[in-house]
Amino acid sequence: MLVAAGMLMPNPSVRSIIFWQWTNQSVNVAFNYANANKTIEMDMKETAVAYMSAVTTSCFLAVGLNQLVPKLTSISPGVRSVLTRLVPFTAVAAAGTVNVFLMRGKEISEGIDVYDHEGKSVGKSQKAGMSAITQVAISRILTNFPVLTIPPLILAQWERTTWSQQYPRALIPLNLAVITLCLMTALPLAIAAFPQYANVDVKKLEERFWHLKDSKGEPIKTLTYNKGL
Repeated sequence: MLVAAGMLMPNPSVRSIIFWQWTNQSVNVAFNYANANKTIEMDMKETAVAYMSAVTTSCFLAVGLNQLVPKLTSISPGVRSVLTRLVPFTAVAAAGTVNVFLMRGKEISEGIDVYDHEGKSVGKSQKAGMSAITQVAISRILTNFPVLTIPPLILAQWERTTWSQQYPRALIPLNLAVITLCLMTALPLAIAAFPQYANVDVKKLEERFWHLKDSKGEPIKTLTYNKGL
């Protein structure tokens, strides 16, 4: 909540943008590391590279977009103001996607365990890994979209009212309240958008899984994998 509030501060300086984007991606790295599939482990070097790449991407996008939007003189000041307020989401969505794929890229390159209905691992699948990471990346975007787009749009409307002039100190509490409401609503819905333990048709996996049989000799049609959160 506090990180989101920091990223949504009006008229941020370059130093402020870099600090809050760095803070956000640091939290994301920790979250992605803690909630990975865990059948594939990353060493410290791989984690450090992923961390630096995600932070660099988010800061570059956020600073670049903040510098670009004011130069769009062909659009109205109102539209330009809205675009400026949407910069944090664009930067966070892009960098968050990069973050997930970097932090958990080995799940794609080396595959993740897939299990039969008896809970027995039948091997590692790169296609299951790609599916898991893609779903996680989408859930991250679904989390950030309302949190980083609704509050700035509401505050833009608030600033046009007479109340904003009468109660200028209400801006920060209002911002935090809207962010909190959006986060408490969006986060559980986004995490629940895809099941943590997903069933997948064997035909959507590598050919080596197509002709597996269970302990009773029956063909296995679906397997399960843990996508993480």
